[in-house]
Amino acid sequence: MAMISTDVLIIGTGPAGSSAAALLSTYGIENMVINRYRWLAATPRAHITNQRTMEVLRDLGQTVEADAYLHATPQDLMGENVFCESLAGEEIGRMKSWGTHPLSKAEHLLSSPTFMNDLPQTFMEPLLFSTACRRGTQARMSTEYLRHEQDADGVTTVCLDRLSGEEITIRSKYLLGADGGNSLVAQNENLPIEGKMGVGGSMNILFRADLSRFVAHRPSVLYWVMQPGADVGGIGMGLVRMIRPWNEWLIVWGYDISQPVPKVDAVMATDVARQLVGDPTLEIELLSASTWTVNDAFATQLSKGRVFIMGDAAHRHPPSNGLGSNTSIQDAFNLCWKLSHVLKGQAGPGLLDSYTAERAPIAKQIVTRANQSIGEFGPIFEALGMTGGDDIDVIKANMDARCGTGPEAAKQRAALDAAIAFKKYEFDAHGIEMNQRYQSAAVMTDGQVEPAFTRDADLHYQPTTWPGARLPHVWLYDAQGGKHSTLDIVGGGAFTALTGLGGKAWVAVAKTVGAEFGLDVAAHVIGPRQRYIDHTGDWARIRDVSDAGCLLVRPDQHVCWRIDGLATDPTAELRRVFAAILAR
Repeated sequence: MAMISTDVLIIGTGPAGSSAAALLSTYGIENMVINRYRWLAATPRAHITNQRTMEVLRDLGQTVEADAYLHATPQDLMGENVFCESLAGEEIGRMKSWGTHPLSKAEHLLSSPTFMNDLPQTFMEPLLFSTACRRGTQARMSTEYLRHEQDADGVTTVCLDRLSGEEITIRSKYLLGADGGNSLVAQNENLPIEGKMGVGGSMNILFRADLSRFVAHRPSVLYWVMQPGADVGGIGMGLVRMIRPWNEWLIVWGYDISQPVPKVDAVMATDVARQLVGDPTLEIELLSASTWTVNDAFATQLSKGRVFIMGDAAHRHPPSNGLGSNTSIQDAFNLCWKLSHVLKGQAGPGLLDSYTAERAPIAKQIVTRANQSIGEFGPIFEALGMTGGDDIDVIKANMDARCGTGPEAAKQRAALDAAIAFKKYEFDAHGIEMNQRYQSAAVMTDGQVEPAFTRDADLHYQPTTWPGARLPHVWLYDAQGGKHSTLDIVGGGAFTALTGLGGKAWVAVAKTVGAEFGLDVAAHVIGPRQRYIDHTGDWARIRDVSDAGCLLVRPDQHVCWRIDGLATDPTAELRRVFAAILAR
């Protein structure tokens, strides 16, 4: 039985596992990632990539960010969220989605230096995995996690080498379970999971066909087909999802989970594609077919001792709102700087308790929101008269009735318009993506009250420097005319202090106190004739503290402390703050 050792062992190479490996290697932490399969994602499961996730990739390096954009479908091709009877048939309605409506686009541009895009997991996963391996991660494919046992000093994990059939033992200081919705790590550690698994069934049909004549004039990621009387799946709705514009596609269709799992072959796949596209002569190249279950469950505790779970192991939900891989990558961004500081002796192990405190509420929020979004299709069905029976002729007549000239038809059209517009809570929920505010021992508010949301917190991002919130983005400039996001001058695995000309003293204090704690703290004065200049005044308006005040920003770009002006004893004050946040 081979014995291997590493600081951090990561089970799973999906978005959570590969991003954790990339971040740990970037921070100089020895780590190993294993995958039971011979390679990475074979199907383009996750795809919507929001701005916060792109900020994580940007923090890993602008070449990583650039590679993501290179392989992604850009935001301007994502937006005409279409509802139709078939791709070739009558269009029922549409909505601007994913930040493409002019008002939403303005909010996106004001909120981040990055852009939302559509990056299928078959591209995202290799990007993160290769970044990790290039930076030092040891990777083992065809290696299956079996069990683990932890003690006071570390974790002993037993794995199966699927090539040789032999068991291997890996000794690590910490174990990360990024092993998906059926996480064996979570099960073996008996971490509590609330909710239900397997509340619905779906099938995926991945194929190639040139559908540009049906869609190029209304570019979108998602085409929702409202098709009563379909032969497969009964009366209901199917989804035609763009993978590559406009010749690679994924059809998603539900099945009755109480019945046997359907067998999807080339004949069935072609029939379903012809139905939803609306072209009886369509020929497709079937790439793969698979089935999966809709889940509604989340972990209330994300760690126990030296073992942590992340990604789908912690939050198990349908793909609604496009939150899956985004939340998974952001889990890693939250945890990995903490592991790095603990392993380097810069923080006490108590810092790691903040992972559950900060990310478990996010897991609950996104699982709840994703499942709620499924239910919010109901008003569309109701407005079309597609509920309350299975008589196809009646349903078709109900749908046709909206074309009438009388008051009932006008009422039906208004109801349909409102129901489709309400789907912005799934397809344009910028606040869900960006409004994450942490409350834990790794954040010090010093009694400062959290600012209330003045707009719908699900739909609209509200920037604030209140401790626990992500540092707001604004553009700063240098003397040569260069442009820098506030997010570009923080992060990178380090704490950062930000102040104005009146608070210059904070810079020396941050360096001195940082050195006491073994930290290389970055510090920037923002103002005229400094390295970073606030020409527009945007930073002064958004920083929420005076020119002499100070913001302390964590390596994951979340503000962890702020003060409105110079303290009576700045050194003692910052020493108090670091000791508390780092559990020292």
